[in-house]
Amino acid sequence: MILVSLPVGLIETNCYVIGCEETKQGAVIDPGGHAQRILAEIERRGLAVQYVLNTHGHFDHTDANGAVAKVTGAPLAIHALDKPLLQASGGAAWFGMAAVASPPPDLELQDGDELKVGTLCLRVLHTPGHTPGHVCFFEATQGVLFDGDVLFYRGIGRTDLPGGSWKELLDSIRRVLFALPDTTQVYSGHGPATTIGDERRLNPWLTG
Repeated sequence: MILVSLPVGLIETNCYVIGCEETKQGAVIDPGGHAQRILAEIERRGLAVQYVLNTHGHFDHTDANGAVAKVTGAPLAIHALDKPLLQASGGAAWFGMAAVASPPPDLELQDGDELKVGTLCLRVLHTPGHTPGHVCFFEATQGVLFDGDVLFYRGIGRTDLPGGSWKELLDSIRRVLFALPDTTQVYSGHGPATTIGDERRLNPWLTG
């Protein structure tokens, strides 16, 4: 599996460029800025992008949606419950910031959807709490999870922004993410990678 993490945008959100080694089909997860860096990595890897995927609609995960989707020709996908957030420039105004308007999504994701990227298969997991339509993408054969702003290395996503819910976030982590194998590599929207097992045992927000 091709997997490249690119910190992008003002908040250095982790954008992931992934691909199938065999077919060179790829996907971009959370293009939050620096479109040219993302596109240069796609070209360098020789990938044919099948999807531009948003875990959720906050601006720091969506700011380069338009540019990446336009150049690659790939459909843009987000959960239906986060479409209003996407249309509202991802909440940038809450922080006194401007954001690049995203085009509307071509695909509305639902829990259980499977997105084929060559020999890879990304299963959509609906994980509300940070936002109502937050989703994660799980590739079972590789044991990797792209989880946006739900679970971090020794941390969890914030729930104090409009649409956030502490109760739903904890339920998403414990019921959905902690049902995955402990060895699952977790690639979050911010910070370093971790594993489900390590966070189950060591995350101070989820233990004790």
